[in-house]
Amino acid sequence: MSGTHDHPPEQHAATHDEHAPVPYGKIAATLLVFTVITVLVSFKDLGSHAANAVVAFLIAAFKASLVMTFFMHLKYEKRPILMIAMAPFILVAVLFLALFPDITFGQYHSDPKPAVESKEAPADKAEKPDKKETK
Repeated sequence: MSGTHDHPPEQHAATHDEHAPVPYGKIAATLLVFTVITVLVSFKDLGSHAANAVVAFLIAAFKASLVMTFFMHLKYEKRPILMIAMAPFILVAVLFLALFPDITFGQYHSDPKPAVESKEAPADKAEKPDKKETK
C-alpha cells in the first residue's frame, strides 16, 4: 500500500465531484479593482460616519464572498460544509452591527469637540516684574 486510499486510481476521479475551471485571473482582477475602490472611497466624505462605515463594510463583504466562493471553492461544496464556512462570516456581520454605534458615534471619530478655553490666565503664567537696574 503506497497511499492512504484503498481504491484504484480510476475510481479516485469518480469519488470526487468535478467542477468547471475557476477564473482565478478574473476574480483576482475584481478583488484588485474593489481594493482600489475601497481606498478611493475612504478619502470621500459620504455625509456621515455611518454611511462611510456601511459602504466600507459592504465592499469588504463582497470581497470576502468572492474569496470564500472561488478561492475556498465553497461554490462547489455541499450544504453542511457551506454552513460551517459561513459561520465566521455571519459572526463578523453580527459584530459589525453590535459595534456600529461605537464606530459611527464613538470616541474614535475624526471630529473632535473643541476644548472649552478659560478666559482667565493661569496663575503661573502671570506677568512677572522685570528686574532691570535703574541708574
